[in-house]
Amino acid sequence: MSEAGLAVVVLAAGQGSRMQSDLPKVLHRLGGVPLVGHALRAARNLQPEQIVVVTGHGADAVARAVAKLDPEAETVLQAEQLGTGHAVRQALPSLEGFEGRVIILYGDTPFIAQDTLDELAAHPADLVVLGFEADDPGRYGRLVVTDRGLERIVEYKDADAATREIVLCNSGVMALQADLLRRLIVGLGNDNAAGEYYLTDLVALARAEGRRADVVICDEAETLGINTRAELAAAEAAFQARARAALMEDGVTLTDPGSIFLALDTVIGRDAVIGPNVVFGPGVTVESGAEILPFCHLEGCHVSEGATVGPFARLRPGAELGTDVHVGNFVEIKNAVLDEGVKVGHLTYLGDAHVGEHTNIGAGTITCNYDGVSKHRTTIGPRAFIGSDTMLVAPVHVGADAMTGSGSTITEDIPDGALAIGRARQVTKPGLATRLMAALRLKKEAR
Repeated sequence: MSEAGLAVVVLAAGQGSRMQSDLPKVLHRLGGVPLVGHALRAARNLQPEQIVVVTGHGADAVARAVAKLDPEAETVLQAEQLGTGHAVRQALPSLEGFEGRVIILYGDTPFIAQDTLDELAAHPADLVVLGFEADDPGRYGRLVVTDRGLERIVEYKDADAATREIVLCNSGVMALQADLLRRLIVGLGNDNAAGEYYLTDLVALARAEGRRADVVICDEAETLGINTRAELAAAEAAFQARARAALMEDGVTLTDPGSIFLALDTVIGRDAVIGPNVVFGPGVTVESGAEILPFCHLEGCHVSEGATVGPFARLRPGAELGTDVHVGNFVEIKNAVLDEGVKVGHLTYLGDAHVGEHTNIGAGTITCNYDGVSKHRTTIGPRAFIGSDTMLVAPVHVGADAMTGSGSTITEDIPDGALAIGRARQVTKPGLATRLMAALRLKKEAR
């Protein structure tokens, strides 16, 4: 990072018409979060003084997403999409008084590595462009480099045959000093076929006043932009492959890596074991030594050391599993804290609840937390035993060492150490089942 500080501008105004979608392109999800979230995370990792996101198509939706992903980032509107140079100009009022280096990123380019961004931030040249050597340069703009640095950027349509032989291509990402950006950007023209103001023209303007321009070269895979659904699918595959490999490198066991899907912010500790067909949504932390069995879905939750989850379990936002908790098959946990050693074996829903340590929750238990208008909370003390098929009608409190009888509907608090039974008394009618079935069969035959 430069001594004068750093700011990041993220361009996220494009419609993305090739996506064939009403959703702004930067809001399509990759690794469980909108594309723009990847750019914001990369920007935030640079520890900048400011992040400014330029919105355009679907501006309100993009601004809401940015506020959720990075509340400290600012959004500004590019009301007319008149090119990348015009987009960056909309961010300048937000950078008034800032005198450090500005890095310009794109909301649809999710894979630029942290080392690459660090190199851009620290590079001594007045203006730096991120380039890559393309296997198939195609219609990318070419970077013309001499011993004096970056001479110019030539768009494919303007390049002669010799220039088209160059394989060093322009990614669009750029870094330059804020004072230089302010001075040069007002000199951009739109005398081109599209009538747009292009950021790439800053190179020629910088060179014209004797400033040094240069290139940082990265791997082509880092510059992958998303323009179509097919490219989004390819990017998802690339993201998942990298994320899985990183986890295994860090000591996590993935028993069938190709069937496990991770989010951008998934955190899993070493010696955790993840079974096949597990999906991690955003906001999941799994501590070392925990095990997630096959066919589970986790989102917005925390799983502590030694806990086991699944198979076929669902942890929803707000689920907090303590040490050595067991959550079994077809169990759903939502906005609930399970303290150390709690066991929830199967076929249970715990929502808006706190379960004390070493409590056993029987099969078929439900916290009835919603009255049609508001959610209500259930608390269960330590070492309680909840019988199978118990309905806990919240708000309700079950005391420490208390029990409920199987099949009970609990509507009142249970004191510590008490047994509560809330069910209709059984009535047995000898022989009635046989007589009833015979009568029904006769009735059917008579029809």
